[in-house]
Amino acid sequence: MSDQVDPRLGKARTAEFIGSWRSALRIARRETRRARGRTALVLSMIILPVLALTFVAVSVDMSRLTPAEKLDRTLADADAQLRVVRNAPIRQSADGDDWWPVGEDVEESEALAKVSAEQVAALLPAGSRVLPVTHWVPFPVRDGDRVRDHLNATVVDLTDPLGHGLARVHAGRVPAGADEVAVNPATRRQLDLDLGDQVAAGNNSRSWTVVGVVEFPGRLSPGVALHPTGSPTTTGGTDPDFLVDLPTPMTTELFRQLNEQGVVVTARIAEPPPTVVADGRFDLATSGEEIGSGLLVAGLGLLEVVLLVGPAFAVGVRRRRRDLALVSVAGGDAAQLRRVVLADGVILGCIGAAIGIALGVAVAFATRPLVEEFIVQHRFGGYRVWPAALVVIGLVAVLAGVLAALAPAWTAAREDVVAGLAGRRTPPVRPRRWLVIGVLLSVGGVGVAALGAVVTSQATILAGLLLGELGLVFATPTLVGMVARAGRFLPLAPRIALRDASRNRSSAAPAISAVMAAVAGSVALGLFLASEQARDEERFRPMVPEGSVLVWADQWPEAPSPPTLAEITGPAREHLGARTIAPLVSAGCLPEHEECQFSPVLPAERACPWQAEQTLSEADRRRARADDRCQGLPDAYYGPYFQVAVDDGSALPILTGAGPEETAAATAVLRAGGVVVTDPRYLLNGHLELRYQESSDGPLGGHTRSVTVPGHAVDNDLGSDWILLSQAVTDRLGVVTRHVGWAMDGTPDPDRHEEFTAAMRPLGSFSVETRDDSRHGGTVRMLLLLAGVSAVVTVGAAGIATGLAAAEGRADLSTLAAVGASPGVRRLLSLCQAGVIAVLGSLLGIIAGLGAALIILFFTNRQYAQAWPIEPPYPFVVPWLTLGVLVVVPLVAMLGAALFTRSRLPVERRLD
Repeated sequence: MSDQVDPRLGKARTAEFIGSWRSALRIARRETRRARGRTALVLSMIILPVLALTFVAVSVDMSRLTPAEKLDRTLADADAQLRVVRNAPIRQSADGDDWWPVGEDVEESEALAKVSAEQVAALLPAGSRVLPVTHWVPFPVRDGDRVRDHLNATVVDLTDPLGHGLARVHAGRVPAGADEVAVNPATRRQLDLDLGDQVAAGNNSRSWTVVGVVEFPGRLSPGVALHPTGSPTTTGGTDPDFLVDLPTPMTTELFRQLNEQGVVVTARIAEPPPTVVADGRFDLATSGEEIGSGLLVAGLGLLEVVLLVGPAFAVGVRRRRRDLALVSVAGGDAAQLRRVVLADGVILGCIGAAIGIALGVAVAFATRPLVEEFIVQHRFGGYRVWPAALVVIGLVAVLAGVLAALAPAWTAAREDVVAGLAGRRTPPVRPRRWLVIGVLLSVGGVGVAALGAVVTSQATILAGLLLGELGLVFATPTLVGMVARAGRFLPLAPRIALRDASRNRSSAAPAISAVMAAVAGSVALGLFLASEQARDEERFRPMVPEGSVLVWADQWPEAPSPPTLAEITGPAREHLGARTIAPLVSAGCLPEHEECQFSPVLPAERACPWQAEQTLSEADRRRARADDRCQGLPDAYYGPYFQVAVDDGSALPILTGAGPEETAAATAVLRAGGVVVTDPRYLLNGHLELRYQESSDGPLGGHTRSVTVPGHAVDNDLGSDWILLSQAVTDRLGVVTRHVGWAMDGTPDPDRHEEFTAAMRPLGSFSVETRDDSRHGGTVRMLLLLAGVSAVVTVGAAGIATGLAAAEGRADLSTLAAVGASPGVRRLLSLCQAGVIAVLGSLLGIIAGLGAALIILFFTNRQYAQAWPIEPPYPFVVPWLTLGVLVVVPLVAMLGAALFTRSRLPVERRLD
């Protein structure tokens, strides 16, 4: 007997498989037209993420310039762009973005930043023309009483033929003189400028006339264009680039010669020299960690979509019980029944992918100008799509539809045919293995997340969270059944709601899981952010005490002297309510010395014997962490930085925040010829050793002197360590003193500080230093954003599940109406059904999120427990802001379900 398989049998099976899927897809297409409400619900859940992903993919593809577009934007009408980077040979990438030295490491010349166009032209063939272009030149300007210092200027002669293609003129003309400026549209909007207006420098030293509105395609952030003769005196900006017009096309030999001179070349050249490597050698490749994290985040998002769409498929299967039973009677096996349901996911996934991709491309094209100007801040290369990404997005959408229909498909294959033909429900079978799988996945997810915290791997932590959420998803049906047992002790409406959730677990459990997943992620991340904020607050050391204001003369000692007491008293009292105004006097070097430094000497027995930058063995780390001399913030291990002032006690409470009694004791020490410091470790038996170091490159050289003087320590938590010298100590050391500003008390209101700064500007150029405690606004906004995302998912899932339950339970509502239930019962029932989804999902999510965050923080702190230098651990801080929102959201979902539900109970005639 031959073992060879008859090829006709294989062809028959293939034809049967194809025919089965063709019939399933035909049935699914018919069903999408019949159940239009359910179809619209599923499509909306699939279309929205597909639209968002398509919009991002198309926008990213349009924003990436091709090599030709990049050259056109960089060179305009020039033949090449040159950038001098070194006084030695180099190699470079073909596009000129990357370069590296060749041979020995030769020290770069300090004069590279001053390379002139004439020096560059000397490296080129005769007849070449050179146009220098300098980017990112600081351009602070005055806007009323404020100074905007975030603007940057591009200094280039746009009237030169080589510069014509660099910028697009929207209005007016390009600057042609020293007193002319052209602004870009962002600056024009921000400063409310028009042609002919004056733009004043931040220090009122000069002004420019606006002659045009121009745009550099590569930079749409606020900026201006200046003629080289009108460049501000402010130092800064990048080294100049040089656009070159060559008498002949760029050759390989010239390219190589320029590289040998340390010049990076960007040019259109057919055959680059051997000194050039392919582009991308120095591109920052996306690491495996980032790819893994991105895929896991995408997996979490896909899981959320599947959980939200799943209930609709589950309800659809129950409504089609009779049709599916007829398929089974006609000879369809379990596999064919599964294909009928899975075909729904395929059809809806394909339709959702097509509509979502089309809408995403249309939105990306329509909003391109807005994205260019307000997000990426540069012009795109052109209108194009990313075919490979769109194909992947479409496949993911189909996958989401299939996965959402997978569980209902298996349920449909197990339905009793007789019960389906009779329209009766089949008692749900809940195998214990799903609970076991859920528990195992949850425990495994906890272990993986803990491992990720130990090895500091974001991808591993996300993988653990994903496994944990999958475990909870598998265990949720069992949890719903357990909660439903408590319904016997409740009134009618919540008892029916819990019974329906238990009987229809295939639709209720995914909705509960979707809420749980969103809430758990928000709570876990919110707790971590709140803990990080608390840790930062513990580490934060403000530079200025509460209610203190320091006014410093800018660019000392070149700047004029600070305002007099009479000049500053009026603005200080009017705008800050200042009661005390004390001079700030600094001790400095003698004219023949270039640098000097004051520092107290820490007694040897109080100094930590281990340095922060040292690599210590495990035994030494344990000893260092147990040593009382090594406690404190890591900044203390790297050596303190002391600010020096000469004072008689008048500025001391403003600079250090000392109280009246401590101020009196410190003032007595200063008037007795002593020194006050803000770190008590330097004080020994009422004295401290002060070291004065000076250096000079001149013939006198430098030297170090140490003196022991009476001392007093003012202990505070400021991040600025002060040394307050008495006049007697400065005379003893032979140093000079200079009046550099004023110290005053005042209101902490930021608006009052801005008014004071504006009032001070007529008196000169000064900087005002105050305490800034507004550094955690971003954390609060992130917590609210997380809570908002969870709120949207919770309300959406509750609304979907409640609507599907209402459609599924019309017979029960008819029964209630028949036995005399009041119309308000339906509203109450909808409220309770939404409450089961929202409350149970939120409660499970909060518990899971707190547990996940606690595990991650615990294992993260395990690392800090052995770290050197000592790092403070993350405290366990409950994100009450996020939890408060999440507690209110279920109530909103319940009230919404009650308000949008019709109170009239239907009365239906049933013929059995």
